[in-house]
Parts: sequence; structure tokens; C-alpha cells
Amino acid sequence: MEFFIKNNNEILQLVNEWEPKLLSFPTDVITQKQNSQGRTIKQILGHLVDSASNNNHRVVHLQYRENPLEFPNYATNGNNDRWIAIQNYQDENWEDLVQLWKYFNKHFVHVVNNINPDKLDNAWISAPNKSITLKEMVLSYLDHLKLHLKEIDDLNCQA
Repeated sequence: MEFFIKNNNEILQLVNEWEPKLLSFPTDVITQKQNSQGRTIKQILGHLVDSASNNNHRVVHLQYRENPLEFPNYATNGNNDRWIAIQNYQDENWEDLVQLWKYFNKHFVHVVNNINPDKLDNAWISAPNKSITLKEMVLSYLDHLKLHLKEIDDLNCQA
């Protein structure tokens, strides 16, 4: 699908650009610097793994389940912080976490490249009285990725 090509290429470009950058960060920077939500760089990257994972599941579910789809929003009511804590990204091996982020994003692009075009208008109920189409959700993922990579960059620059 033409409208996903630029989006997917940009995701892959960011992954290729950021993998060596992330791996070059000193341990104290990734474990101690915190954003306004109190997340370290390791925890922000873990959140991005969760985001890629959850969006991947949404893409799949939106193509075969009822429309509109009722599917949990892991970010509602601070649940994304619970995900970060339960998975203990703070103590995850950094190299493994970077690779997990990299390959989850590459897989997400692969899944997006295989979306059934007839399903692009299927909607996910993301909050009470709010829904988002499959197409909108996929296109908005890039902005979410960029937002958190900028956060990571800002924290690294404070070092």
C-alpha cells in the first residue's frame, strides 16, 4: 500500500540510525537519567518495545475480529507504567533490549506490509467514545516512536 511505504521506510531508517546510537550510550545515562514521567532511557525503550508489540497485535486483531474491535488499551490509566515495572526493563540486558526493540519494529513493518487493504477502515475502540481505524493507527505509530526517541535523545544530551 503506497501510503505505508514512506511511513515504513522511516521506521526502518530510525531503527538503523538509532541501534548503534543506543548501544553507544554509557550505562549511567541509560539507567539514571529520567524523563518527566520518571522513566529512564531503558524504561522508555522498553515502553517502545511494548508499543511495537501491542500495535502488532492490534494490526492482526483488526483484520479478523469483529468491527469495531474491543481490545484492551495497555496505556489506559497508567497501565503502560505497570507493563514497564512488571517486565523490569530497568534490569534488562541493554544489548538484548536494543535488539528486541530493533527486531520488533522490523517485524511490525513486515506485518504492516501484509495488511489486507479491505481491512484498513476497521476500527479499534481505543477509549470510551473514541475509535481509530487500522490505517490511522499504523500511520500514528511513527509519531509515537519519534516522540520517545526525541525524549531519549534529550536525556542523552543532558549527560
